[in-house]
Amino acid sequence: MRDVVNTEQEQSWNGPEGAYWADNQDRWDAVNSGFNQPLLDAAGFGPAGRVLDIGCGAGQTSRLAARRAGSGGRVLGIDLSAPMLDRARSSAAREGLDNVTFERADAQVHPFSPGAFDAAISRYGVMFFADPVAAFANIGGALRSGGRLAFVCPAEPEGNGWLAAMLTLREYLPIGDFGQPGRPGMFAFSEPDRVRAVLSEAGFTDVDTEHVEASGIWGRDAEDAADFLLATGPGRQLTGQVSAETAGRARAALIEHLTAYEERDGVSLPSTAWLVTAVHP
Repeated sequence: MRDVVNTEQEQSWNGPEGAYWADNQDRWDAVNSGFNQPLLDAAGFGPAGRVLDIGCGAGQTSRLAARRAGSGGRVLGIDLSAPMLDRARSSAAREGLDNVTFERADAQVHPFSPGAFDAAISRYGVMFFADPVAAFANIGGALRSGGRLAFVCPAEPEGNGWLAAMLTLREYLPIGDFGQPGRPGMFAFSEPDRVRAVLSEAGFTDVDTEHVEASGIWGRDAEDAADFLLATGPGRQLTGQVSAETAGRARAALIEHLTAYEERDGVSLPSTAWLVTAVHP
């Protein structure tokens, strides 16, 4: 691990939250995998492609990119979370993928080899940069001339079913903001103008934002999905501020809300995102 400037995020993702995501990666993939194919298609690489996966987490998108790139290509996944990278390496080894590697690194300052990649991708991994212009400029330097950047980030908060579910608990929990546009956090790039401004300042051209939607499975049933949501970092933080009795009432209310979203395969909640593409000139 080289220098890190995004220390707050490193501490978070190397702590309980990173371990929770690593332990529950199959569930997070069930939530977010609806965006995988649009993301990889937008990145525009094929066989023998050289791909950088930013904020790769436990590595599902890295492994999918490795299969698409084939034996002649290579993929590097980077993340700040050691627990998630351990999960990524074990999954890649189990699947017999030898053209993907993982490294713990801060995208904002990591010394990438100039022009080493044809494409950079990210699924929900770019919203937490302390200095997004510096981070994207550094990522751009890792791309060859004409290389493509493609990432998915949350769009308007009201379009995300998990957040709508949590907001129903204001009667019981001290729910505030889940992130503000323009600041590091889940909805840092929820405004397209902000995305275009940051990427343009970082040196990218041909910036495009496409509104995309996908549904994900959050649990087997309403009770399972409620327990999963309340066990996430925000859920733990909120329930830890109230009595056990109040937390129990919040859980019951959340189960009641989620019952309306039970389907044959489980609790399905919608997500809206921006599929962002840009070119390194």
